[in-house]
Amino acid sequence: MSWSISQVARLSGVTSRTLRHYHAVGLLAPEAVADGGRRYYGQDELLRLQQILLFRNLGLGLDAIAEILERQDGAGTVAVLDRHRERLVEERKRLGRLLCTVETTIEILRNGGEMAAEKIFEGFEHNPYEAEARQRWGDEAIDASKARMRAWTEDDVEMARSGYSRVHDGLAPLLRAGTDVSDPRVQELVQLHYEVTSLFWSPNRAAYAGLGRMYADDERFRQNIGDGDDELVEYLRDAMALYAERNLA
Repeated sequence: MSWSISQVARLSGVTSRTLRHYHAVGLLAPEAVADGGRRYYGQDELLRLQQILLFRNLGLGLDAIAEILERQDGAGTVAVLDRHRERLVEERKRLGRLLCTVETTIEILRNGGEMAAEKIFEGFEHNPYEAEARQRWGDEAIDASKARMRAWTEDDVEMARSGYSRVHDGLAPLLRAGTDVSDPRVQELVQLHYEVTSLFWSPNRAAYAGLGRMYADDERFRQNIGDGDDELVEYLRDAMALYAERNLA
C-alpha cells in the first residue's frame, strides 16, 4: 500500500513543501515518483518520517537527524523504535520530576510559604562542562553529540562506559616498558580510543590531535585521565597525534 504526498501531509501534519524538502536534502525519499513528479510513500517511508518527527520534537536539526538515521539504517525498525520508546519513557520520567517540582513551588508560593533551597532544583539535570563545551564548539556540535547518544545501542553504551578505561589501563604498562607510541599495541589501543570518541562526535585529523593536546594542557582532563600520572596523559597525547597523522584526513 502507498500514500500520495498529499495524504502523507494530511496524516502527519507535515506540509507537502516540507516533504519535498526532506526529499531534496536526502532525508526522506519517496517509495516511488510517478509521471509528472507525483510522490508516493510506503510504510517504510512513513516509519522513517515518524522517526524524523520524533527527533524534530526533541529540537534536533536536520543534519543531526540525518546522521542518526544513517547510523541506524543497519538496525531493524522495531529495534530502533524500541530504543526510541525507552528514551521517551526516560524523558517522560524526567519531565514528571520537573512537573512535580514546579507544582510544589506554585503551591508553596501560593500559600505564602518558603521553599527549602535544596528542593527548588529537584529534577533538574546539570552537566558542569556543557556550558563550556557549547562556548568552545557551538550549540550545533553539542546537540549533534547528544543526538548520537540517544541513538546508542546497548553495545555502544557499554563501550562508552568502559572503553576509555580499557585504553588507559592498557597504555600504562606499555608506557612503563618504554614502548614507543608507534608500536602496533599502542596504536591498537588508540584505535579503540578513537572508536569510543566517535560515539560522541567524529573528529578529523586536526581535531583528534587537538583533543590529545587538550588532555595534556587542561588540568581537569589530565587529572581525570592520568589520576596524577602526567606521563600517561602525555603518552596518550603523542599516540593520538601519530594515529591522527596516519589514519585521519
